[in-house]
Amino acid sequence: MLKALMPVAVYSIGVLFRKDAFKSSTMANMLAISFGVAIAAFGEAKFDTWGVLLQLGAVAFEATRLVLIQILLTSKGINLNPITSLYYVAPCCFVFLLVPWVAVELPLLKENSTFHFDYFIFGTNSFCAFALNLAVFLLVGKTSALTMNVAGVVKDWLLIAFSWSVIKDTVTAVNLVGYGLAFLGVAYYNHSKLKALREKEAAERKEDEESGRLLDQIEGDETPRKNESEG
Repeated sequence: MLKALMPVAVYSIGVLFRKDAFKSSTMANMLAISFGVAIAAFGEAKFDTWGVLLQLGAVAFEATRLVLIQILLTSKGINLNPITSLYYVAPCCFVFLLVPWVAVELPLLKENSTFHFDYFIFGTNSFCAFALNLAVFLLVGKTSALTMNVAGVVKDWLLIAFSWSVIKDTVTAVNLVGYGLAFLGVAYYNHSKLKALREKEAAERKEDEESGRLLDQIEGDETPRKNESEG
């Protein structure tokens, strides 16, 4: 449920990096989402402050990563496609993940003598991770980091439903009310974003039509002059 804060973090960091323009209406929408998430976190049956802080830190770092990916894929003078971007990003991810793995998980694996490396599980997991990163790069390159996170709300709903129905996690009424408010805020932002995109496309089409008419008019004026000069 705390991942519903992702659009808020992405928008804030996007404004900080000047990839998004600050709008008071959008910020009010982001604050409404934050309020809903705060209610959902407050209603957690097994609330843990340290866990919440870790999750919020993860949201901040993920938002920063997505904004930097957007800058990498859309900046002028930088021509990187999703595969090329993964070529540069994947080794960095491996190095940064290797350090905590050696410090935290490797000692536990050494103590557990029953651990068996399953090539099929790890192989399919790696393939899914590669496909996920490729899809993220494609979507961010064509739209924006904020759009990707807004679209990810559906995935969050599925995760909550799975946790409640299969894993039997406790979901309280306050959880649902808070996340419902956050979901409405995200849905409203998605609607506003789509409306603005359609208006931008309509304005661009109108500008193209006016440019075409002006070009035809110029060509029409030049034709008689050309005939006169030839005569």
